[in-house]
Amino acid sequence: MKTEINCVDFCKALSDPTRQKILELLLKEEKTVTDIVAIFNLSQPTISHHLEMLNRYGLLTSRKDGKQVFYRTDQAKVTWCCGKLMAKFEE
Repeated sequence: MKTEINCVDFCKALSDPTRQKILELLLKEEKTVTDIVAIFNLSQPTISHHLEMLNRYGLLTSRKDGKQVFYRTDQAKVTWCCGKLMAKFEE
């Protein structure tokens, strides 16, 4: 997982509508891969791929409970990245 994300990587992470929806969903409460699969009606490997991409750039937090991994949007990191992106276009 990256600790520092640049604007290009942030835009890549958000370039897919499914990843945007996953981040939005995980703002409200943490969920497992199984929970997310049921909501999106996509395959487990597809959801895992999206989660891996979001996790790679540090946009998610996770915790293990037994064999289950619970994911949640790292709101502070998303807000920070949005600010960095906006700052690039300030005069």
